[in-house]
Amino acid sequence: MSSLHPLLPQCLYQFLAFVPPSNGSRSKPGTAAVTVDTQHPLTLLLNGSVGDRELCKIQYHFGEFGNYSLVVKTLSTSTKTVSCDLVVNEGPINSYLPILFAFLVYMGILAILIVGRLFMKIDPVRNWVYKKLNPRETDRLINSELGSPNTTDSASSDPTLRLWSTASRQRLRSLDTFRGLSLIIMVFVNYGGGKYWFFKHESWNGLTVADLVFPWFVFIMGTSISLSLSSMLRWGSSKGRVLGKILWRSFLLILLGIIVVNPNYCLGPLSWDDLRIPGVLQRLGFTYLVVAALELVFTRAGAESGTLEMPCPALQDILPYWPQWIFILMLEAVWLCLTFLLPVPGCPRGYLGPGGIGDFGKYPNCTGGAAGYIDRLLLGEKHIYQHPSSSVIYQTTMPYDPEGILGTINTIFMAFLGLQAGKIILFYKDQHKQVMTRFFIWSIAMGIISAILTKCSKEEGFIPINKNLWSISYVTTMSCFAFILLLLIYYLVDVKRLWSGAPFFYPGMNSILVYTGHEVFENYFPFKWKMQDSQSHAEHLTQNLTATTLWVIISYLLYRKRIFWKI
Repeated sequence: MSSLHPLLPQCLYQFLAFVPPSNGSRSKPGTAAVTVDTQHPLTLLLNGSVGDRELCKIQYHFGEFGNYSLVVKTLSTSTKTVSCDLVVNEGPINSYLPILFAFLVYMGILAILIVGRLFMKIDPVRNWVYKKLNPRETDRLINSELGSPNTTDSASSDPTLRLWSTASRQRLRSLDTFRGLSLIIMVFVNYGGGKYWFFKHESWNGLTVADLVFPWFVFIMGTSISLSLSSMLRWGSSKGRVLGKILWRSFLLILLGIIVVNPNYCLGPLSWDDLRIPGVLQRLGFTYLVVAALELVFTRAGAESGTLEMPCPALQDILPYWPQWIFILMLEAVWLCLTFLLPVPGCPRGYLGPGGIGDFGKYPNCTGGAAGYIDRLLLGEKHIYQHPSSSVIYQTTMPYDPEGILGTINTIFMAFLGLQAGKIILFYKDQHKQVMTRFFIWSIAMGIISAILTKCSKEEGFIPINKNLWSISYVTTMSCFAFILLLLIYYLVDVKRLWSGAPFFYPGMNSILVYTGHEVFENYFPFKWKMQDSQSHAEHLTQNLTATTLWVIISYLLYRKRIFWKI
């Protein structure tokens, strides 16, 4: 009689199966069928039933839908030695083929759109299309000798369209494109990401695609704060009036998060017993309040125009705002002190682990360390997220909220770095080379800080990259990527105008509506339907991509109708 145990790195062995004895019969050996995880390499340990003696140990990374046999043979009954051989009965499938197929389909659609746009630049083709779509208008234009339809002329004849056209040119399309890209990936990930592990949040330390998008959204929110506040103050709005708008918008975001975009909103707005208080929109609302108020209070007239005298012109986008930097550094000091110095009952001081069976099961009830403890203490266990990403791999039983109180400090820091990107755009307006150079410098600086904090490793650094904790290294790493990504989009969209930003530009212009809508209608057709095979990546990917594409189409139609939901 034997028992089989799998092991993940830094985890306790977990009982997997009991293998019954064969009773000396070679024709009917003892067997046990089990299902194992394929995301991580596993260590399988086979123990004997007598004295729990270790018989063999095998390390292997199993593939999806593969069929394997662990064949155990007794080599010597006197010495009780055994051999263990892993046999592949049926090879794993290539689970990435649906992604390749989806990529080719979308590239085909893109190619068709590009070819169609090129054909529309040919006058006879364009006139024929306009005539088919609107024959009366085309005939009127021809009869009046106005020639082929011209969108510029029609826009200039209509004061409303002329104002709209002017506003569109002044607005940086790269910011909306960046926001829309982050949002669309977020929608796809929230809908399931085809059930691929890299489209799910990392169990604890480390990064996946799903961990990139929320901090990018926060970053571009900070950039927009800088530009929008500058515009409102430049047009004569008083600071008191602007502060009122900031408070109102923050209140609406938090209210939307608590009442509408909530796991149990179907139970009604008054079901407070198990209502989750933290959330994505709640964190966005509070972060917006702090960063926008910080910018409003410490903004200086003439700083952006360059009329203020600076001891160091190279730092003209930083030095006038030194009080803001002092405030942010003080917040980071608070985060560090609470994270590493706050006593947490039953846990080592400064613990950053997942709890459960992690760290060899030494601290099962310490999930998140100080961050988890503060949330449970101030909000109560029933009012925070009940199914954290650590619960599957590390078998944690404590509730933990990735949008909790302590992590909000570093979210504010992330938005503040986005605010800095906005100041660069304002200070170096139309100086594209300066803007891109400074984006690159900031990216390098953040990357260096991340390398120091993490020691360029997943587990061994001073402060590992961790989305659940929103660790400082997570923020510096994400801002490093954000500055580079914004640089590339800014160059392609606003400098060289090689790309219009489509299709991401459209959801970026209606981000609150798309985010709220995708959460509320997540379980309704046509965004979700009953699948034939719930284990199929292809079916999940088809459903999730269809739902995400629908929101892009909806945002495009709303853009064409000039419908925007602004808070």
